[in-house]
Amino acid sequence: MENLKKVVLGEVAENFRRVEEVSEQNTLKVLQAMRRLKISDAHFKTSTGYAYGDIGREKLDELFAEIFCAEAALVRTQFVSGTHALATALFGILRPGDELVSLTGAPYDTLQTVIGHAHAAKGSLKEFGISYRELDLINGKVNLGAIKNFITPKTKLALIQRSRGYSLREPLTIADIEKICAEVKAINPACVTFVDNCYGEFVETREPCEVGADLAAGSLIKNIGGGLAPTGGYIVGKKNLVELASYRLTAPGMGNELGASLGTPRLLYQGLFIAPHVTAQALKGAIFAAGIFSKLGYKTRPLPNEMRGDIIQAIELRSAEKLIAFCRAIQSFSPVDSFAAPEPWDMPGYEDKVIMAAGTFVQGASIELSADAPLREPYTVFLQGGLTFEHAAIGILNAAAELENLC
Repeated sequence: MENLKKVVLGEVAENFRRVEEVSEQNTLKVLQAMRRLKISDAHFKTSTGYAYGDIGREKLDELFAEIFCAEAALVRTQFVSGTHALATALFGILRPGDELVSLTGAPYDTLQTVIGHAHAAKGSLKEFGISYRELDLINGKVNLGAIKNFITPKTKLALIQRSRGYSLREPLTIADIEKICAEVKAINPACVTFVDNCYGEFVETREPCEVGADLAAGSLIKNIGGGLAPTGGYIVGKKNLVELASYRLTAPGMGNELGASLGTPRLLYQGLFIAPHVTAQALKGAIFAAGIFSKLGYKTRPLPNEMRGDIIQAIELRSAEKLIAFCRAIQSFSPVDSFAAPEPWDMPGYEDKVIMAAGTFVQGASIELSADAPLREPYTVFLQGGLTFEHAAIGILNAAAELENLC
């Protein structure tokens, strides 16, 4: 494996250099925003109860809005996941009789239950009288040419999923998002363009709101939290839309005025500051994994030299046995719960059994080295994260060795 490692590192050196350049630009962007907004130790103080007048919470919202080039932001540890942040925005904006569409095919599994995708789950948007349609992909890509006939004057919100999720479609680049938003606005200027930004933050030097998206949302325990955020999510975008989402998170009339920090502010600020660097480490791990497993004969998406829109590396393993072995190998070289053996289980919000390797300091934090997959053909594992490239490389090589032992 050491010889293979050296070969792959030599081949991806230029890719690593480009990742480091993006990280440097994004680090400067975050630093300059912190300087302009005069972040101080006073913003790290904790709050309890209603937390009225929490200056740390208010400044963090302002900081996210600045970095994402948005009018407003809602950053809260009260969001339990990225899906929760997305659902909060959807329920805040949509009303009975409105139409929601997805322009990137079927959304991520947990969001399907929010929508009532396959059936009207209790409390879903469908149950509230919100209709839904989705635009099929063509060869894993958004069908740009069909948007003009898909969006109608009654379409209230167009959902755009940046990451691949549990699918083999290509993740979106910022340039892709810009084209999609322009197409939507040309047909229906009033239609809200909403980007599921999970796994995409700081992969490029621009974010969705800079290129025409009205709203974007994601999780703090993915890229943007830098591995330090203990929980939470964010929504950024047009002020009126963020306000509507805030009324759904708390209550109408209360909105963003509440939300106790409970000792988390420094972690959120510090995590944001190092997030560009940590995201770069995860990207290097993904590129390295693509190189290693491509040479071992597995289909990888993206390929080592392809442009990336998120931090996820998909590897088609072609059997349940290999899928389970891969996840167990990643788990065994994790800093937390390395002794555990992941098993497929009926995870809430998913139709298929899911196996997850996540020996992480923050439970479920997929900016830390982790691997997961639904147990369905072609048994593709989705690898992501790595607080350091060194750890990612160790885990990836261990997983490769385990698969070779099965052959």
